[in-house]
Amino acid sequence: MKRVPLLNLLVQSGPLRRRFITLILLGFIFVVVFAFFQLPAPSQLERIQDRGYLNAITRFGPTTYYKGPEGDTGFEYDLLSLFAEELGVELRLKTPESFADFLPLLAGGSADLAAAGITVTDKRKELVTFGPPYTSTTQQLIYKSGVNRRPKNMGDTVGKTIEVLAGSTHEETLIESKALYPELDWQTDEDANIEELLKKVNDDTIDFTVADSSDIKVNRRYMPELRVAFNLTDPEPLAWAFPKNKDDSVLKAAQAFFDRIKKDGTLTQLNERHFGHIKRFDYVDKRTFLRHIEGRLPLYKLSFQQAAMQNDLDWRLLAALGYQESHWDPNATSPTGVRGLMMLTQRTAAQLGVKNRLDPRQAIFGGARYLRQRYERIPERIQMPDRMWFALASYNVGLGHLEDARVLTESMGKNPDLWIDVKEVLPLLSKPKYYRQTKYGYARGWEPVRYVQHIRDYYQVLIWYSQRGEDSDPTQVPEELEFRNPSAL
Repeated sequence: MKRVPLLNLLVQSGPLRRRFITLILLGFIFVVVFAFFQLPAPSQLERIQDRGYLNAITRFGPTTYYKGPEGDTGFEYDLLSLFAEELGVELRLKTPESFADFLPLLAGGSADLAAAGITVTDKRKELVTFGPPYTSTTQQLIYKSGVNRRPKNMGDTVGKTIEVLAGSTHEETLIESKALYPELDWQTDEDANIEELLKKVNDDTIDFTVADSSDIKVNRRYMPELRVAFNLTDPEPLAWAFPKNKDDSVLKAAQAFFDRIKKDGTLTQLNERHFGHIKRFDYVDKRTFLRHIEGRLPLYKLSFQQAAMQNDLDWRLLAALGYQESHWDPNATSPTGVRGLMMLTQRTAAQLGVKNRLDPRQAIFGGARYLRQRYERIPERIQMPDRMWFALASYNVGLGHLEDARVLTESMGKNPDLWIDVKEVLPLLSKPKYYRQTKYGYARGWEPVRYVQHIRDYYQVLIWYSQRGEDSDPTQVPEELEFRNPSAL
């Protein structure tokens, strides 16, 4: 039987038959078009996977996201990286300048989620949807020991300066407290982060601030004179935030992700890594240092001397560096994974040929080689002792951030080759206004300033100790060698 094309059939057939066939064609087209429009639109999760990346909002800080010795790290960063890996996409981060902008940006569709140690509150639930809580924190009133008496309640802070982050739950808590204490007053800062506010308390610029317990726990490693006056809240849940819409595909994926990492122990491991080993490896009082000179230093003095000689260093400076890093504890471990007496990262240890970071002799020789390498990479035109202070700062914060600070120093009309000028600029690397101009971004710039000053203080005491007469009292340090007040550094 000969097949006749449908178009020819329409032409050759009569009007009735043509109308019938036309109706069939129109019906077919309608069915196809209807079926097309009835196909479900891709979910937000599918769109993320199709484009190949996850957009997340976070903030710089030691409990969230920062650049560590081996690259990007932080509790929230590690969680986000694992989630993106589970989705099969790369992670892209946005870091708004003000915490007050986080949730409005998320609600406006600028990101797929926000992960920044965000406290779950009823007020915030009106703007965003929260995922499952993964930890909790408590709001605490913070003051500096020796400057203010410990307040018993918010009434004791009336007439004092209080500053908190704008748009934070801390501000909401103070608003609630004002009902009980009508004369309570405070300032808000839209540009600062919590570290800057804690540093203001530490530097006597303000009297009090409010911080989450997780933040104060980490930052007291660098500012040991800060104290908790009292808790302002009960423990509050922290969770990721998601845009408030009908498509909950990303939220469900996050719920499944947290269910898994809670069950298989990954979440516990991350908590342990970032918060489980927080110790006070920084400034100590003179008596403790002298006691350790008598009790610990003799165990490692020969190694310090031999390593220093091999690398053309002063053994007392090397020992001061070791004390600042670990208090001469060969088993020291930090939340970021650096270990041993000289607190080397695994990657740095491998580069230096250190097979066992917990072996004190290997650690000391590795630390000496590393310090010498830092020193050699500082421009030769920089005179001593500034060149060594720069080398020590880079041991702590990295050469990239140090160079950022030197560039900023020069842009401000100061001398980038003088430590006295650069140490004034380094703390600016924690401020968005400045770190957004730099190549390597955010850094806790005040930390290397304190770090170098502490080492210099320990170094001076070790010089005195090594030169003192045999009949002198090892516990009586001359007045001119008294440790300086860290807040004045």
